[in-house]
Amino acid sequence: MELALPPVVVFLIFGGAMYLLDQILPFGEFDFFGRQPLKRVLAGLALLIGCMAILAFMLKKTSSNPMHPDRASTLVVTGIYNYSRNPMYLALLLVLLAWGIHLGNAFNTLLAAAFVGYMNRFQIVPEERALLAKFGSEYKRYCSLVRRWF
Repeated sequence: MELALPPVVVFLIFGGAMYLLDQILPFGEFDFFGRQPLKRVLAGLALLIGCMAILAFMLKKTSSNPMHPDRASTLVVTGIYNYSRNPMYLALLLVLLAWGIHLGNAFNTLLAAAFVGYMNRFQIVPEERALLAKFGSEYKRYCSLVRRWF
């Protein structure tokens, strides 16, 4: 695969970049009514979605290693995977959005969008190629029924 970094490392890099941007950018700060509850809801959704995704892999007794999608023994298409082909990455995105709301700098949304772009190009597309090679028409059909993110 083209991937050089595990997705969790990419997530931490983007989270760190969001922190640095908040510290050095002299503008873009925001606050609004409901900011604190919104960040908690996003973080809670991230936790729920992430746990559901991991549980789905555990129930199917297959590998969830994003560095080696070719090691998957079963295509997971049930539970949360009925709604998103990449709920683990969606959970990471929701945490980044919650982090951005916590930091309170509007420009952090650009970094969250860049995370999506990076993950699509360097993680998801190579994963999809590997899964298509392994599961063929079953995976192709799944892709036609379920969106990539949500």
